[in-house]
Amino acid sequence: MFNKLVFKQLGLAQPMFTPKRLISACLIGSALMAGNSFAATTINLSYNGAPDPEKNAVHVFATNLKELVEEKTDNQVELALYPNSMLGEEQERMEQTMNTPMLNVASFAGVSPLVDEIFVSAIPFLFDDFAAARSFFDEGEYWQEVSNALNERAGIDMLAVVEEGGFLAFTNNERPISHPDDFEGLRFRAMDPSQVALYEAFGASGTPIPWTETYMALRTGVANGQMNPPMYIILGSLFEVQDYLTLANIQYSNQFLVGNSEMIAGWDDELRNAFMEAVAEANRNAREHNEEQVEARIAYLEEQGMEVIRPSEEELTAFRDIGQPAYLEWLGERDIEQRWIDMALEDAGMSDLLD
Repeated sequence: MFNKLVFKQLGLAQPMFTPKRLISACLIGSALMAGNSFAATTINLSYNGAPDPEKNAVHVFATNLKELVEEKTDNQVELALYPNSMLGEEQERMEQTMNTPMLNVASFAGVSPLVDEIFVSAIPFLFDDFAAARSFFDEGEYWQEVSNALNERAGIDMLAVVEEGGFLAFTNNERPISHPDDFEGLRFRAMDPSQVALYEAFGASGTPIPWTETYMALRTGVANGQMNPPMYIILGSLFEVQDYLTLANIQYSNQFLVGNSEMIAGWDDELRNAFMEAVAEANRNAREHNEEQVEARIAYLEEQGMEVIRPSEEELTAFRDIGQPAYLEWLGERDIEQRWIDMALEDAGMSDLLD
């Protein structure tokens, strides 16, 4: 029986899912539910994007995690990789993770229906650099509370914050954007409602469109632009349908490795510790790889014909002065308790925004 009760209790819309895919996932992992013996167990790991190590940082993380898990558990746990959203779109895969013994790399679109408070971590310009973002997620009180909420509400463990390869950049095919005023009248693809709120604050409109439909939406003019790290712009070949790249670095680009809580709790301490060691090492490796690739990816996009715009400090301040208050107001409209915002701003060293 599918776990729809959690969504009902939270007052959320039921996520769309394809029964065939969910049944397939259940069958592959069904042996895990029978007792606590996990020897020679195969676990599904699903994620977005193509299995291309040159373009997809999440795939690099997934393949490295597979190797490390199998090595550190002496092959007691083996991972079966499902890239390209093969097991379904975001909410579908999260429901599978709630109900079956599997792992998933989810975006905000997958986690937010269960823990809406996750949007607080996307306050514009919350982090100055990689080090600040990593400290926030690794050590902060706010992120620990988000992890606890996901476990309590959905039976899913938050295992790692996975970098996608840099900070978010704007692209569009209409005109160079270096200031919020340049957004006026443009239509943007949004990953989730938080991005819609940002676009509207800058004078554009935003429409949620799944990643798998983004290229065609840009090609056909359904949207003029979108926001992603350079890695995803390359991965989706968006440079073919976008002319301008604006490096506003407005938000940290990340996804989330999550796993079925019952599965992980069912392992003995030795196996669980070996698995978590593998997760930590794979994440360290991914972070190092991503930071090294940022400028090379920007250079590649420039070689493909994109005009790269690097806003001045004054222009970035204009983005910040408009984006932060508008986003904080949007968080309030979602009835997110102020304590979540207070915790996050304190962890990020930005409590002055509360004055």
